[in-house]
Amino acid sequence: MKQLALNLRTGKVTLREVPVPTIRKGYILIKTRKSLISAGTERTLVNFGKSSLLSKIRQQPEKLDDAFAKIRSHGFINTVNMLSSRLDQLMPLGYCQVGEVIAIGEGVEGFRVGDRVVNNGCHAEAVCIPTNLVAKVPENVSDEDAVFTVMAAVGMQGIRLLKPALGETVAVIGLGLIGLLTAGLLRINGCRVICLETDEKRIQLGRDRGLQVINPAKNPLQNEILGLNGGNGVDGVLITATSTSDSILRQAALISRKRGKIVVVGSVGMNIRRADFYEKELTVQVSCSYGPGRYDRQYEEQGVDYPYSYVRWTENRNFQSVLHLFESGALHVKGMISETITLENAPLIYGNDFQSNLATVIDYPASIKERVMPPKQLFFKPTEAVIGIIGAGNFTRLTMLPLLKGAAIKYISSANGLTASELAQKYRIPFATTGSRDILEDNEVDLVMIATRHNEHARQVIEALNAGKHVFVEKPLAIFPSELDEVIATWHASQKMVFVGFNRRFSPYVVKMRELLGNNLMHVTISVNAGHLPENAWLKDRQVGGGRMLGECCHFIDLIAFLTQSPVAAVCSNAFPLSPGQDHENVSILLRQENGSTGVVNYFSNGHHHYQKERIEVSSMGRTLILDDFKCLTGYGFKSFGKIKSAQDKGHKNQFAQLLSCVKNGENPPVSSQDIINPTRATFAAVESLSTSGWIYL
Repeated sequence: MKQLALNLRTGKVTLREVPVPTIRKGYILIKTRKSLISAGTERTLVNFGKSSLLSKIRQQPEKLDDAFAKIRSHGFINTVNMLSSRLDQLMPLGYCQVGEVIAIGEGVEGFRVGDRVVNNGCHAEAVCIPTNLVAKVPENVSDEDAVFTVMAAVGMQGIRLLKPALGETVAVIGLGLIGLLTAGLLRINGCRVICLETDEKRIQLGRDRGLQVINPAKNPLQNEILGLNGGNGVDGVLITATSTSDSILRQAALISRKRGKIVVVGSVGMNIRRADFYEKELTVQVSCSYGPGRYDRQYEEQGVDYPYSYVRWTENRNFQSVLHLFESGALHVKGMISETITLENAPLIYGNDFQSNLATVIDYPASIKERVMPPKQLFFKPTEAVIGIIGAGNFTRLTMLPLLKGAAIKYISSANGLTASELAQKYRIPFATTGSRDILEDNEVDLVMIATRHNEHARQVIEALNAGKHVFVEKPLAIFPSELDEVIATWHASQKMVFVGFNRRFSPYVVKMRELLGNNLMHVTISVNAGHLPENAWLKDRQVGGGRMLGECCHFIDLIAFLTQSPVAAVCSNAFPLSPGQDHENVSILLRQENGSTGVVNYFSNGHHHYQKERIEVSSMGRTLILDDFKCLTGYGFKSFGKIKSAQDKGHKNQFAQLLSCVKNGENPPVSSQDIINPTRATFAAVESLSTSGWIYL
């Protein structure tokens, strides 16, 4: 199928050939009929892409500090390569469309194949959308009207935050598409609407729709606005304009009455001058997109709705409300569509100044033409280890693919298809797909490499083993003990290799440490300055990421087992007290190894981001080794060793080299099944210890 995508480095919009998304639990697969180009939002993205690197940095000054921190921890070259790779990513465009349901995921209720629906999908022939972001279109609402639903919901949410009463006077600043829709909704609400706009075409369009429009560049606002409303100013202001200037917010304050309210729907400069707001005691609020639920992963991805009695208007209920207004004839968009184009011609619009078009609608073909996959076709020499990669996120993009360059990769898969398509082209991978079926059914594929979200690891490992493939899975192997038991049973029955991404044991620094320490009793202390993650990060969700302990501490438990050359025998954990729903991310884990060695993992997220991320200290027989951030190893008390220092090396390169050698040559894996299972069970024990407040024996 075809999809529009923006290159963030160049600002160029292209029509890409990508695989059709795979239906998922809680999602709906939709064939697009029409989509709407958002001139404001999409123009901003395109202009950002076209700007120079210096200009991009100036537009995101808050990220400079993060960049400098990465330079300190990863080095200048690695940081530049990382940022460059991020800019090479393709971004999907669009968020307003109407289409037809063609498949329904597990657990979805209230929809049938063939239903006409609106959703916030991108400009693509097919999209897979979570159920809370999909709403049915009434029979008497045309596609041309329905395609405006999501955009109108943005304005509706701003109005709900403003809470204007019947008869109040409300100013709308900016008569773009959202501004016009917002003005129309305010009139339905019984408000007197005054619009501010400087573009003559939009002024005329607003007046043609019966709106009172003032050009602030030509008319003194004090006379025009205050004169119209008894000298008191407007009751509320909705800013729907897009501008980097702070003058629009000052303008809103100027025309507001005392104790009035300003709601910012668009993107404008937000540097507030106290004097503009102090005497009037004005309230300013920023509106978040379509309504409650936006950017809430539980609502949007997992389908957990807010209780109707407590959150009357969610994203989805706002969609439904807009559709009802279309159905009743109260809201109309006649005359707003500037142009209707085909999907094939859509990239041309972005090459022009499409700001002049108020609303451009993309019309889609009646059927989706899928790329035919020949899974049994041979592409590589029989002596090569042929790879299929499932997951095309940051780990695959920034770590896996650069280190596997030149390897025999036949497939790459991503949930939405766009990322897989982009990386397939960049690394000359023959096939991009959205599922695992093509990979698992291809007899030429020897090795399946899994780099998806943690909750998918165990299932995908089992499926790959049952298909007769060797498996590499990025840590963790599983996030629940029952999953681990299923993996182990399948693994032992398959006689195939499972390789977990415990990469740090392959670092040249760690290999040197083990060589120097020998087979002696030791104490290992690992301090991890993990850094802050937002509360809604998927890694911190117990059901998706497993939490930071399960998702990340397993690395360091494995590292202690490797250095001490002994499995973990017992675990005891201590952590900060938590409020309900929080994740353990400030924790100390005590380890007792079977051979008597001991270890501690101090994993914390409350440290300063300038401090090094990882520090390993080992004491044994009157000697000490200190490894700082996998860049410098210092020894104390060793006759023939003092210090080695070079570029950061966490072992990924050596890990992948040994993995491919094992698959290609039929060698025994460098990490035994016991050495993989024991750290995984020890991590589960570390979590369990927090609830029992004692030692857990494996």
